[in-house]
Amino acid sequence: MNTSPLTPYLSTTLDSTHFEGIGEKYTGKVRDVYFQKEHQRRLLIATDRQSAFDINWTTIPLKGQVLTQISAWWFEQISDIMPTQVIATPDPNVMVVKDLTMVPVEIVVRAYLTGSSKTSSWMNYKNGVRNYCGNTLPEGMVKNQKFDDIILTPTTKSEDDELIDKNGILEQKLATEEQWADIEEKAFALFRRGQELANTHGLILVDTKYEMGYDAEGNLTIADEVHTPDSSRYWIQETYEERFNQGEEPDSLDKEFFRLWLREQGFEYEDKATWPEITDEVRCMLGERYIDLYERMTGQKFILPEQGDTAARIEKNLADYRG
Repeated sequence: MNTSPLTPYLSTTLDSTHFEGIGEKYTGKVRDVYFQKEHQRRLLIATDRQSAFDINWTTIPLKGQVLTQISAWWFEQISDIMPTQVIATPDPNVMVVKDLTMVPVEIVVRAYLTGSSKTSSWMNYKNGVRNYCGNTLPEGMVKNQKFDDIILTPTTKSEDDELIDKNGILEQKLATEEQWADIEEKAFALFRRGQELANTHGLILVDTKYEMGYDAEGNLTIADEVHTPDSSRYWIQETYEERFNQGEEPDSLDKEFFRLWLREQGFEYEDKATWPEITDEVRCMLGERYIDLYERMTGQKFILPEQGDTAARIEKNLADYRG
């Protein structure tokens, strides 16, 4: 029997939204985005969808609320480093943001040799890659080992993300040399701030993905989300060294847990017969990890919301953004 405090929320997870009169809708992996061209803003509505390996598997109770609240907290912590997209947060699942001209590159910063996706540092290293997005990786490293210093490993924003380096970015005119230097500087500054605050709360910020764009005045601006468990990998600091020395996976507070769980069930992308059923127990376990990270990271207690129709609540709270 599932006795998780999140069990009552399993039946009210937010899988998608269908709001009229608040703009042109675009559906992302987790967020439903409504574009209000006349106001040059977007409404980012975080659903409870859970994806991994580019597959939308299920919904996780309260995930969208946790993601939005973590991101809102982080935007405040890094606002002195660069401008942020945030205009308002009218609902626990919603962020109203500036419309930006996005940099057509995902900006990934890594501190450890790890990961299970095809663009991850470990999967590439295991396959013999030593020139990784322009970074020379030494021989003899093992999974989950820390790099000597943080590295930048961008990917394209194509349908099938591909690794790219600075030369490729300049050749494809995805950014100018001056723009890329600014992006790189800001990305490293954001990550070091993230490491510093994570360390203060007993966590290790392992790697992350940033989205950046330019506002109407041409200012480079941080967008999307910052240091959430969907865009970042976190390990628990106090157990990392012991588990690493024993060749065990670190205690994780992000969706890598879900990726590893899928692998343990025998998941193979090409063979749908190996795709496991996602039980309510797993859904609640992942939801609890999201909440645990929120509480550890912010030092604030996550307040379980009143049970009810999440979509109806959001629609009501967006009344001022209609028309």
